[in-house]
Amino acid sequence: MNDSTRREDLSLEQQQVLRAAASRLQREFDGVFAAETIERFLHTSYDEFAGRFTVVTWLPLFAERFARERLFALARVEGKSTDSRPIVLFLCVHNAGRSQMAMGFLKALAGDRAIAWSGGSEPGSQVNPAAIEVMAEVGIDISGEFPKPWTDEIVRAANAVITMGCGDACPIFPGKKYEDWILEDPRGLDLDAIRPIRDEIKQRVTNLLAELGVFV
Repeated sequence: MNDSTRREDLSLEQQQVLRAAASRLQREFDGVFAAETIERFLHTSYDEFAGRFTVVTWLPLFAERFARERLFALARVEGKSTDSRPIVLFLCVHNAGRSQMAMGFLKALAGDRAIAWSGGSEPGSQVNPAAIEVMAEVGIDISGEFPKPWTDEIVRAANAVITMGCGDACPIFPGKKYEDWILEDPRGLDLDAIRPIRDEIKQRVTNLLAELGVFV
């Protein structure tokens, strides 16, 4: 089944949601990118998730969110954005545990003073429920997040790239701050084993924000 067929297999309601997403993105990036570019980013983002997710209900929403992130990144790379906030990209294998917790902490600690993104070399189909639970224990909700890949424009737009076990698959671009955080993968661990990982991630994120000049 090809990708266009997957989009056509959406219900009429979901197709309308996808068209509405394209309209919102076109308004947001009006004067920055052509409608054809925006639709291409939306559809390729949708196709990325359609190949992995079995429940299609949230696909248009995920596609819109990922396309928005990618278009924002491309605008930054091409010098079409006036937003100068530091961007931190957290990368791991499945984008289901460590990188999602790190992104959650950075968003909570930095607020709107920095931008947090995450991705995986082999993205999974859902965020680790145990990671969601231990983050909820400290008042941070990551239940609305979803595993996603990284793309060229996203890596190029980031000021700091934090890797967590993706090894040789992690992308390297010159002129960026790179750190490799050695952290145990929470996959398959119980809550008691994940809590120390969570707490170490928080400390590392706090230190990183200080290094980037973002006061917390």
